[in-house]
Amino acid sequence: MGGDGEFFSVGECEGQKTIDGEQVPLVLTPASSGERGGEALAAALRASREWVEEKVAANSAVLLRGFGVRDAAEFDAVVDALGWPDIRYVGPAPRTHVHGRVWTANEGPLDEFIYYHHEMVLIKEFPGKVILFCEVAPPEGGETPFVPSFRVTERVVEEFPEMVEELDEKGLRYTFTALSKNDTKSMRGRGWEDAFATTDKAEAEKRARALGMEVEWLPDGGARTILGPRKLTRVFPGRRGRRMWFNTVVGMHGKALSSATAADGSEIPAAFVARCGEIIEEESIQFRWEGGDVLILDNLATLHGRRPSLPPRRVLVATCK
Repeated sequence: MGGDGEFFSVGECEGQKTIDGEQVPLVLTPASSGERGGEALAAALRASREWVEEKVAANSAVLLRGFGVRDAAEFDAVVDALGWPDIRYVGPAPRTHVHGRVWTANEGPLDEFIYYHHEMVLIKEFPGKVILFCEVAPPEGGETPFVPSFRVTERVVEEFPEMVEELDEKGLRYTFTALSKNDTKSMRGRGWEDAFATTDKAEAEKRARALGMEVEWLPDGGARTILGPRKLTRVFPGRRGRRMWFNTVVGMHGKALSSATAADGSEIPAAFVARCGEIIEEESIQFRWEGGDVLILDNLATLHGRRPSLPPRRVLVATCK
C-alpha cells in the first residue's frame, strides 16, 4: 500500500463534517517531503490505488488539495492513474470535450443554481465516481455542494415513512423534454442530437431504449424522453448497507421541461417534495474551490450541485465506472 504516510498527509477544509466517525470530505495534501504537480500526484495515486479507493468508499468524498494540478492534461493523467474505466456522459447538461477523458462540467449560465443530483441517476449505467478539477477558482460563489445521500433517506423516512415505502414499491416515472439542437443558455439545454450522438430519429430511439428510456417526438423537432419505473432509494454493495436517496424527484418534479410522478401516473404531493428539498439542503457540505483542487465523489453515495458563481470559473470533470 502506498498509503497515507508516504505520499499524503490528512488535512482539513472549511465546511467539512464528521459523519459516522469519518471526515467528509477527507482532505489529502502532499506529505511534507512529497513532490508537487500533476505528474507527482498521478504517480502517488497509481502507487496507492486500492487505499484511495477504500477512502472514497469510506468517506464518500476525497479532496486532493495543494498538489498544484495545472491543466486538463495533468488532470487527465490523474484520472488515468486512478485506474477506473471511463463512462460516457449521457444527460441534459451542455458539455464540451477538453482532453482525453476530461470534459467541461455543465456549461449552463453561472448565475443559476444546478440542483443536487447523482450523476446520470436515471440511466441504466451510471458512474461510480465523479472526479472534478478546479482549473480556475471563481472569485465568489461557484461551490460544488454535495450531500451524503443516506442521510437524506434517513431523515425523509423519519418524517414520511409511508410515502417512502409507497414510492419505492410503485417506482417513479420521469419525463424530460429536449430541443433538437444544443442551447448553452440553459443548464439543461443539451439537444437530443448531441445527447444521442445522431440526427437520425430511428437511431436515437434505438439508443434511448438501450439506456432504458422511451422517446416521443414533438411537433417542434424536440423530443420528450420517458423513464421508469425507477427506484426512490437504493442500497449498493460496500456502502455499510446505507439506503441512498437515489432519485431526482426534487430536481424534476413540476418543472417546465420535466416531471416526476409515481410510475402509475399518480401525483407526488408537492409538500412532500418541498420538504425533501429542505432536508437535502440542510445536509449539504461545501468548501471554497482553490485552483488545482481535485475532488473525487462517490456517485453512489453523494448528490452534488453547483452554487451560482461570479465569473471566471472553470471546473472540469471526468466520469468513471
